[in-house]
Amino acid sequence: QVQLVESGGGLVQAGGSLRLSCVASGRTVSDYAMGWFRQAPGKEREFIAGTRWSGDTTYYAASGKGRFTMSRDNAKNTVYLQMNSLKPEDTAVYYCAARTRMVRTVADDYDYWGQGTQVTVSS
Repeated sequence: QVQLVESGGGLVQAGGSLRLSCVASGRTVSDYAMGWFRQAPGKEREFIAGTRWSGDTTYYAASGKGRFTMSRDNAKNTVYLQMNSLKPEDTAVYYCAARTRMVRTVADDYDYWGQGTQVTVSS
């Protein structure tokens, strides 16, 4: 069992920035992969970024590449998503997720999920 808690969402104007945090607890292991996803009403949950706790590579979806940066603090069991140059189309509920071994881009491949945090970008 892994528990994930996101925070940092809110309302921001287009062009602004937010940093989301996700704290993992429980059965976290060093080879888990962590992912950030988002889901807007009427749309499927989509992959944003992912990395392994012990990995050297972070993977990004095209939608956020160049604007979003995923990072981690292994000592705090926390991953972050820094979002810059936000656009109205970034409005969604943002989730962090965890799975064993490898980063995947499909939501159903992840075993553990946080509760989500709302990000709203106004124009």
